[in-house]
Amino acid sequence: MFILRISAFRGPRPTQNGNALKSPDRYRPTLLFLYCCVLLLWLSAAPVRAATYPLPPAGEHVIGELTAVRAARDETLLDVALRHDVGHEAIVAANPDIDPWLPQEEAWITLPTQFILPDAPREGIVINLPEMRLYYYPEPAAGEQALVITHPISIGSEGRNLPIGLSRIGEKRVNPSWVVPRSIREEHARAGEPLPPVVPPGPDNPLGEYAMRLGTSSYLIHGTNRPFSIGMRVSHGCIRMYPEDIAALFPQVPSGTPVRIINQPFKAGWRADELYVEAHTPLQEKHLSPASSHTTEMVAAVINTSRIVLDEMSWAMARLAAEQQQGIPTKILPGRSGESLLRTVAGRFPGLAPGETWWLQLGAYRNIHNANLIAERIGRLPADISTSLVTDGRLCHLLLGPFTARDAAVNMGKVIRAYTDFSGFPLPGANLNGYRYCRPET
Repeated sequence: MFILRISAFRGPRPTQNGNALKSPDRYRPTLLFLYCCVLLLWLSAAPVRAATYPLPPAGEHVIGELTAVRAARDETLLDVALRHDVGHEAIVAANPDIDPWLPQEEAWITLPTQFILPDAPREGIVINLPEMRLYYYPEPAAGEQALVITHPISIGSEGRNLPIGLSRIGEKRVNPSWVVPRSIREEHARAGEPLPPVVPPGPDNPLGEYAMRLGTSSYLIHGTNRPFSIGMRVSHGCIRMYPEDIAALFPQVPSGTPVRIINQPFKAGWRADELYVEAHTPLQEKHLSPASSHTTEMVAAVINTSRIVLDEMSWAMARLAAEQQQGIPTKILPGRSGESLLRTVAGRFPGLAPGETWWLQLGAYRNIHNANLIAERIGRLPADISTSLVTDGRLCHLLLGPFTARDAAVNMGKVIRAYTDFSGFPLPGANLNGYRYCRPET
């Protein structure tokens, strides 16, 4: 991708004495043609604010694709975020090794333009506070493709956030005046920056050109005259959007549209049979942040979404994503649903002949949730244990392994027995021919 900078065609250029430089008439069609060509090239090269995606089918959650651009001279990450419709904190988190104020020229900058849909009803507006992102699910017309629209937002500074829960779009206003709350006027007066009771429409109005009220409250979804603040915790509680984004969203959202405010820093979701996780910095407010660890929250998100037992490598990747909190969907289970168990063993353990491996079976289950609970319990034991959940088409079998010999599987059973009431029994790999990983709906 490249960036083409051009100046607008302004006609004849004045000379030093103020007279215009006149080109012969025969050159004007050529100049116009060249200008049109350059304009078309610029339009094709200019970044598009791609915010609308086909809504995935039920059971799938990932939209968009990660992209990257090269840093231009004298450009900050905020400049890149502004051009590509991403927020400040999101682009900084996605590029932890790049100086946000002085990125190296020509350095590749990751654009966080892939998202896992929040765990919420796919209707109306959903605002995920820690993600600092808004999702809108417009009602599709009969026979039309269902869509989801998403934009970065700014949210309230610590202690000034929207209350979690359900609201609706109430009043909608174009070119709104800002009736400044008394608390804000007092705050600015103490800082020596007094504000009038009402700020009229115009460039000094922090609400921008469009505002949508949440119910009858004082909270708004609105534009801004400070676009570089998008993607940060800087407001007094309202939701700010880029001017271009709110201008596009405003006419699409009817009054009465439901608005859900949620707090989901850790998300998990499927694309086809690939499982992804996504982690954002949790909110710091004590009444919003759960007491559990980041790993525990991520595990809960994965179990609630996946309903399968993951192997040790997949859990390690999920834990790493929870710690790094880069806000980028990370694939932790690459397309193995329906794949042959022995084929996977042959790929991951080339030194083992699949038919010569041994496994420890801990039971067969109709309810995957129960198998998940047992696998989680096993995973907390002080031993190097890898679990898999496979099926023969009827039940899901919880397996540990693979092992290179029967004795190794038996010894692992003794270890399990020492800590739990499970012992399992050894199972030769040859008996698992045709077994496949359980699908989420199994």
